[in-house]
Amino acid sequence: MTLAIVLAADPAAGHLTERLAAQWRRAGADDVRIAADLTELADLVAAATGPVLVSGADLVAHTAVLKHLATSPVGPTVALVLTDPPAPGQATVREERGQVVEVDAADASGVFGGALRVGPADLPALADAARRAAGAAPDAPDARLTDPASAPGVGATDGGPRNAVDRLVADLAARGTLIFAQRVRLLVAHRVGDEAQRAAAEAAVAAVDEDRAELKLSVKERDDFFTTFFVSTWSPYVTKAAARIGIGPTGVTMVSVAFAVAAAVLFGVGGRPALVAGAVLLYLGFVLDCVDGQLARYTRHFSAWGGWLDTMADRFKEYVVYAGLGFGATHAGFRYGWALALAAMTLQTVRHMTDTWYGALHDEAARRPKVVTADAGGIGGKLNAASTRVQADTGSVSYWLKRTVVFPIGERWALIAIAAALFGPLVALVAVLVWGTLAFAYTGGLRTLRARWMRVPVMATVDAGLHRDDGLLARTLPTARRPLLLAVLGALGSAGTLVWALLAVHGGGDLPVFVPVLALVLLLGAAQASRAPHEGSLDWLVPAALRAAEYLFAIAVGVAGRAPAWLIFGYVLVLTLHHYDLTARLEKRQSAPPLHAATLGWPGRSLLLAIGLIAGYASIALATLGAYLLVVFVASVVLAWVVLPARARGGVRSPG
Repeated sequence: MTLAIVLAADPAAGHLTERLAAQWRRAGADDVRIAADLTELADLVAAATGPVLVSGADLVAHTAVLKHLATSPVGPTVALVLTDPPAPGQATVREERGQVVEVDAADASGVFGGALRVGPADLPALADAARRAAGAAPDAPDARLTDPASAPGVGATDGGPRNAVDRLVADLAARGTLIFAQRVRLLVAHRVGDEAQRAAAEAAVAAVDEDRAELKLSVKERDDFFTTFFVSTWSPYVTKAAARIGIGPTGVTMVSVAFAVAAAVLFGVGGRPALVAGAVLLYLGFVLDCVDGQLARYTRHFSAWGGWLDTMADRFKEYVVYAGLGFGATHAGFRYGWALALAAMTLQTVRHMTDTWYGALHDEAARRPKVVTADAGGIGGKLNAASTRVQADTGSVSYWLKRTVVFPIGERWALIAIAAALFGPLVALVAVLVWGTLAFAYTGGLRTLRARWMRVPVMATVDAGLHRDDGLLARTLPTARRPLLLAVLGALGSAGTLVWALLAVHGGGDLPVFVPVLALVLLLGAAQASRAPHEGSLDWLVPAALRAAEYLFAIAVGVAGRAPAWLIFGYVLVLTLHHYDLTARLEKRQSAPPLHAATLGWPGRSLLLAIGLIAGYASIALATLGAYLLVVFVASVVLAWVVLPARARGGVRSPG
């Protein structure tokens, strides 16, 4: 249940207060209250059990602005941020990576918009902030609307009294509350200080077509080159049509999956007509992949299930296409088609792991601005400043080059479609591998330099044991330090085992037993660092190194045991789904999957595969363990998104 509170200390501002209250109702608030002062607001917050929306009565905005704030998926606590010049008593904010990292900053990037949504976990802090603010200064957020001369007395931003809602956001930020910023684009929102400002703001609101603006806002503000110019130019029309006929984002996602699977089948069949048809279906599937997010933003139908499903579906679609290309290349006579598909999937997954953890590192660094700016003259600081300048210069050649060279999903799907249609599956896979490797080297090198400059121990803020996917075996081993060094050694051991296995099989021999045993020893050595502090500036690379170590070891076991290539691909695909589940939960700040302990952890899985290889049953080990993990994954999904939510609701319903 969502509670909206309009703080209106001045009865003379009643017409403005009632208007905002009505807007909050239209924006989706279940209950709307008008609080006379901060003490009453604190009492209402203390009794609330769901999200609380708070605003003063000096805000004139489209109802859609309030709805966007109320339904924002970026985090539980969100503040409205405007680009207007601050009036006396209004808090300025500095935001970085979408987070409000400082209030009343010298280098402010915006002004607090007088409205915020506070998640249930932060409600005690909000209630306490309201009580503290109530005793610190008089509550008169709306007096300026009837007495402009009173504005200077409300307080400036230099430590004196300030508007009531501004005092709340300043207090929350001072407590270290994670506050995300909700910007206003295309729509209108202004805080007004007198009748002339109110009339001007209302005229600006009336001049904008709210629905048309919302449809444009459904497209990401900043997207990649291919998506921006070859998809988003017409996908909003599909979004509008889907909304009219009542198809939800989940339905669009499922159709997109079907298109990608059909494209993979056509790539596997081969022949020019099939390859061209597959390329067209892949493109349309990517358009729908964009439409599901646009539809969610347009209709404001967000859910944790939808976000999770979108992440998992994107990866499944891409890797199914790799499988189709691998089969097609093999069918066309290239012996190592499946090997290229495996390499592409492994490379892309490891890249995504570094993306996730570097994002977590950057978010943590944003909350520690003094650490970030400590060495602005170093190479990392110069790279950070250069990157900031390029990102700000939207539309420039350097901006688009920077966004394209990292090989985002739109460019990957476009390259696959064009290369497969014109040259065939083999060229498509090679192109993906070459560009992907160069992009990985580029981003990895720059991020390593910037991470050393930031000096932020990101792993200290997350559950390292969970997101390393260590399992019970790792927790029983003695603790060792240097987690990154041990993880890299484990990955190198797996890579060496794979190379040895390839050479042995190619020469008609068998892999010596000591080779996988030695690699397993190195892997278990990496597992020993599970409980060690991950305090190094580069320890954000640990999860990616561990993923590489496990995947390469599993591939080596399959190669040495002469398992079918498709079986090895299938096993690694199941592993990637499991690991993307963990990263999606990390990004959404969700708890561990219900059956996570049953997945055995990467050391336990590697040990079982090694035993299977030594016993001469590598194929059986891969098939059995892969099937087991798939069953556990599906059961965990059902528990997490169907059974447990149904129990919490007291009924049984499907997610979505």
